[in-house]
Amino acid sequence: MRSGLGDDILFFDIVARSRSLTEAAREFGVSVSAVSKRLAQLEARLGVPLIQRTTRRFTLTPEGERYAAGAARLAAQLEELEDSIAEQHDELRGRLHVRSTIGLGRAHIADLVAEFVARHPAVQVDLELSAVPLNIAGTGFDLDIHVGPLPDSRLTAKRLCRNRRIVCAAPQYLAEHGAPADTAELEQHNCIVLRENESDYVLWRFIEPARGETAVRVAGNLVSNDGDVITRWCLEGRGLIMRSLWHVAPLLRDGSLIQVLPDIRTPSADVYAAYAGAAVLPRRTKALLDHLEQGLNARIGQY
Repeated sequence: MRSGLGDDILFFDIVARSRSLTEAAREFGVSVSAVSKRLAQLEARLGVPLIQRTTRRFTLTPEGERYAAGAARLAAQLEELEDSIAEQHDELRGRLHVRSTIGLGRAHIADLVAEFVARHPAVQVDLELSAVPLNIAGTGFDLDIHVGPLPDSRLTAKRLCRNRRIVCAAPQYLAEHGAPADTAELEQHNCIVLRENESDYVLWRFIEPARGETAVRVAGNLVSNDGDVITRWCLEGRGLIMRSLWHVAPLLRDGSLIQVLPDIRTPSADVYAAYAGAAVLPRRTKALLDHLEQGLNARIGQY
């Protein structure tokens, strides 16, 4: 870690976007003590504390927030300058920190990220999968891939793929129990419930011509917090599930599952990428967004 005015700005930009000094040290490839020492030198030069340290995390002081905001702007301008120079060589470089939900990440994002770095070997992508929702505003993440609306007005979102949740059943189940003719008949069927983020998805939402958006309370004797588990139960003919197209589209295409109530619309649950609203995105970020958009649409498509 070099020392100098410009280096201090870039150094603090990374520190401010990290969740701990340990994470910042990992980014720099040095020890935590080296980051702490460099930070102390910067604070001594400025004559003010920039962060309030705790055992695991830190918070920015008012002076630190002001310095971080300016550092972010200058770092973005420097990155834009370097991108414009490197563009003539058509090579993407740098690191991207991407976050995704576990199911979507395992099913699609991990493969697409691997394809991307194979095409651009000078780019390093750090992919983190988590079941716990996280607002990436003010963190070190470059992209957050998620289903649903934008979590924070400080972020910008790009829709990567249209998606919706649909009701499915295995042919075996339908042969034994028949298919519901309308949403009211769901009460007569064993509906497998997915529990996510400490909430039971017992309300299945539809958009019906006469009543508009409605919520149907379903019930069944199987509940899990794992989407793969409830899908396996459904494949075994144990009940109906409501799952996103990104999860079940391949199973619908090969006939392993059959869509139930296909003539009744369901609310959209599109896949988005959220990122900090920078004036200019780095070329590597824009390139990854384009790759994810193309890849997801090719994989999920229009069923």
